[in-house]
Amino acid sequence: MTNLHELLKISSRRLDEINALLTDPKNETVAALLKVVERHGGPQEINRKAAEAATLENLMARLEKAKSPYLKDLHWLIEQRDKKAFISIQDYVQKVAGASTALDQKNAVTLEISALQYFPWLITEAKHCLAQGELMPGRFIRVRKMVEQETDNGDIMAVAAAMQIIGASYVETLDTKGTDGSNVHLGGPETITGYFGGIGQPNHYPLKWADEFLKYYTTYGVRQVLNINPGTVLVGYLMHRLGIDNEFKISVFMGNDNPFAILWTLLAARLFAREDGKTSLIGFNLSNSADNDTLRQASYLRRALGLEEVVRFEHHITETWKSIVRQPYNRRAELVEIAKEVPNISAKHEGGEPEIEQGLPHPSDILDYFLAKADAEKAGLMPALEKNYMEKHRSVGLTAQALVKAGIGVVCAARLHL
Repeated sequence: MTNLHELLKISSRRLDEINALLTDPKNETVAALLKVVERHGGPQEINRKAAEAATLENLMARLEKAKSPYLKDLHWLIEQRDKKAFISIQDYVQKVAGASTALDQKNAVTLEISALQYFPWLITEAKHCLAQGELMPGRFIRVRKMVEQETDNGDIMAVAAAMQIIGASYVETLDTKGTDGSNVHLGGPETITGYFGGIGQPNHYPLKWADEFLKYYTTYGVRQVLNINPGTVLVGYLMHRLGIDNEFKISVFMGNDNPFAILWTLLAARLFAREDGKTSLIGFNLSNSADNDTLRQASYLRRALGLEEVVRFEHHITETWKSIVRQPYNRRAELVEIAKEVPNISAKHEGGEPEIEQGLPHPSDILDYFLAKADAEKAGLMPALEKNYMEKHRSVGLTAQALVKAGIGVVCAARLHL
């Protein structure tokens, strides 16, 4: 076996060949990406614009200038935070498990919810948490069309500001993907089998994806986006290597469902990491099929490559009732087991509790993520969609309770629950 291990070594000559290809001016693939970066002003100017756009002061000023109705909600959120109206983490632990409970903070699990499609839902959730003494998630995923967010009373800026106010991370989903018609396999729900080949970003789309990301990064300071394709994953690595401070999380739709797929992704992250070890891969959503043994092996691989504190494993605990998994689907018990061993996991809640979902007039549906707001309003679905979101929040709360009772820490909205 030792001799077989030796056969797997990669020679420095192979790495030299890779470097030669990446730096070859005749490499049209890489050269095209460099042109996109240069068109936006180069890495230093891109980061400067993004840092300026992301400041809370600028976001609030732009919302005020646009006369956004969301501004008053943000001021309310600031007021509640500053007067410490939300339950403290200490009081929450005592309420759930008793004052003597000691939590393992090293393996604290990030409470994650998906998808926060509309800013008002965040305020509904915050008011609920205030009234019920519950925790706000520490991570939010968004899948709403970026162009639609921009034109909806500054929704994109309101969410960006709210994340800073409450102390949470968030991810946006760019519009550049196969669901816009570029993937010949996908039309609508009737062609869902096209997802077997991935949502897709065909042909020139990785460059379009980079261009779209840089627009939202420099305009609103959006740093973290969803990544669904091997090509755009590589583009994300290369942009970061160039000096752009971009970040991304890999979507469940990429189907990383075994240790070898995970190793391949982490090897590339390490290969293109900066000299300080930082990489643009900050979240890694494994397939819904991944079990705890796969997570254990993934943890070993991540730690061996020096990525344990950098790359978060984002694990689906619940899923939408319709259009994505066989139901009932609930991985909470497995999470409590694996969280005692594997650090830096987030518990992602994409659906409510199965026993509740099946009785709802409009159970959660992954296809609703692609629904335009105007169409949802026309169909009278907005109250039902918000109900779906709050059922996901209920699942977040049940997971938080289960973890705390097991002595495992949780990562919630850091600036609210001091």
